[in-house]
Amino acid sequence: MTHIPTASYSVTVRVEFPNDPGMLGRLTSEVGRLGGDIGAVDLVSVGQGRMVRDLTINCRDDDHATGLVSQIDDLEGFTLLHHSDRTFLLHLGGKLEVVSRAPIRTRDDLSMVYTPGVGRVCLAIQADPDSAYKLTIKKNTVAVVTDGTAVLGLGDIGPAAAMPVMEGKCALFKEFAGVDAFPLALDTKDTQEIVETVARIAPGFGGINLEDISAPRCFEIEELLQKRLDIPVFHDDQHGTAIVTLAALINALRLVKKDPQQLKVVVSGVGAAGVAVSKIFMDYGITNIVGCDRTGAIDRSRTENMNFMKTWYAAHTNPNQERGALAGVIEGADVFVGLSAPGALTVPMVQKMNRDPIVFAMANPTPEIMPEDAAPYARIMATGRSDYPNQINNVLGFPGVFRGALDCRATTVNDEMKRAAADAIAEVIPPSELNEDYIIPSVFNKSIVQAVAGGVAAAARRTGVARREFKE
Repeated sequence: MTHIPTASYSVTVRVEFPNDPGMLGRLTSEVGRLGGDIGAVDLVSVGQGRMVRDLTINCRDDDHATGLVSQIDDLEGFTLLHHSDRTFLLHLGGKLEVVSRAPIRTRDDLSMVYTPGVGRVCLAIQADPDSAYKLTIKKNTVAVVTDGTAVLGLGDIGPAAAMPVMEGKCALFKEFAGVDAFPLALDTKDTQEIVETVARIAPGFGGINLEDISAPRCFEIEELLQKRLDIPVFHDDQHGTAIVTLAALINALRLVKKDPQQLKVVVSGVGAAGVAVSKIFMDYGITNIVGCDRTGAIDRSRTENMNFMKTWYAAHTNPNQERGALAGVIEGADVFVGLSAPGALTVPMVQKMNRDPIVFAMANPTPEIMPEDAAPYARIMATGRSDYPNQINNVLGFPGVFRGALDCRATTVNDEMKRAAADAIAEVIPPSELNEDYIIPSVFNKSIVQAVAGGVAAAARRTGVARREFKE
């Protein structure tokens, strides 16, 4: 399965060559022949008949980048002076820093920021614990917590290796919603230890975002923390994915003009995201959902490869008790939701689906079926990738969800708030602009966070979980 070049695998090469006509063209042509996508060509220096240029080149993967650099190095007449991986450069030293909001330039500043003045503020919070929302970072700060057991498509790579993802999540919180977030990678896989650790650090935070914790432990951890804490506990791999997927489905159904209650939905992958997507779809009114994992369809009679969450899933889905592999149960489906692995869905399977099939192939970085392959048969196609139309990306959801929850000081994020978030994302696209290649807005649409935050806060107020009035 061929990947297209992407900035995720971009390199910068510094090359010296004779300052003769046609030399730069020869170099760029060679990069093109090797499959590289040149994003920029910058002049470094010119002199004494020589020229030095920096070329920024997007590649397909690590092997492609390594091979391309090697072949440039071997190119006659050109000298490779240096090369660097742009993604690794971006992560040098981490992606976050702590910045003080209060200047400390004088003795007066010091005496108010720290001792002795800070003691008065401590006593005020002791007398009125709710004032911590006004007088500390709790008002606007979220803990992003992981144990590193289910990181992206990489699996159990450990807490230290998970940190770049957690840092990235925190950066997105700040960039898109102005929420301060801090990464916490826990060196334990024990459910109770994780719950105890998070509960003990919770007083300093206004919300907890659980991230990349493997199923089925993630379900229990979230449930136990929700019962124990009076601040929102939100597992984004579950609910962020579910919210954005529902938003995409709402708009897709507007185009194909199908009733949610008449749909057959097949979900490939019944982990954290698959279960949460199925639950929010049920809340939307979809009654015929069939979930598949590596063993096949999940039904009430199945005993192999089951756990407590799959047992619940079997009891609440698959009303016709379909059995067998994905290739069989996909027949007559209106919607495919892929949260599994590359290549899980094939062209013959798509051809078995109902008229105007909707295909959400969200495995990353390689989807269950490539859009080019599905295009002749799928009416609507979406992936988790940014280089194709209709990117179903959690960043459309979690910044606004926490912005709204923090603004109204919600005690939880309930189902009504999640549904409000999905509705808000879907409604960002005006009916006049809705089309097969535009069912979900861009992550850079600045109106999304405000719309989601407003919807979430209003739903929190309606359902009685808001502790602070919030004007829409």
